[in-house]
Amino acid sequence: MSRTQNKFKVAAAQAAPVFLNLKETVKKACSLISKAGKKGAKLIVFPEVFISGYPDWVWLVPNSKGAILNELYVELLKNSVSLGDAATKKLAVAAKNANINVAIGINERNTESSNSSLYNSILFIDDKGKILGTHRKLMPTGGERLIWAQGDGSTMNAFDTSIGKLGGLICWENFMPLARQAMYNIGTQILAAPTWDKSKNWLLSMQHIAR
Repeated sequence: MSRTQNKFKVAAAQAAPVFLNLKETVKKACSLISKAGKKGAKLIVFPEVFISGYPDWVWLVPNSKGAILNELYVELLKNSVSLGDAATKKLAVAAKNANINVAIGINERNTESSNSSLYNSILFIDDKGKILGTHRKLMPTGGERLIWAQGDGSTMNAFDTSIGKLGGLICWENFMPLARQAMYNIGTQILAAPTWDKSKNWLLSMQHIAR
């Protein structure tokens, strides 16, 4: 891919979800996808687990509060998605109508087994409305392990799109040298890096990627 031949506009969706509300969050995401497409963007990247929100209670509610944690987990599970469900199909239609590639953070249900575990994932959709797949976070950080299962590495892919080979790592995965090297080795040309974090260390990591 020639650098001069493939200049394009990228939209960073600096937006909050409608917390723990799947229907309204998907509606908001579709609106932002449409808006980005109308402004000429060829890729829009949403934050970590935009659908339907980051469970920041894992850093606030102690493990001893099991009843509260269980109730919150059930609510998060109810407002999560899986590949090919009604929510992801709506996102795919929005991407097609806007002629834009999409990388969006989701809470993903493990429909291949229990349907009751969650992954912190990036969902990739191309500008023809095709759902390309997901990348599941390899190692949830600290309290996140109360919520998300560990990815097994099989979802570390780069997908062929109209703008190049698109892949992604989530938040602090970008501090994992071997994970980044694995993405480079499979020919990733565009690395989406959605995150919930806003610390100086995170900004330094992104500056390193830009180099």
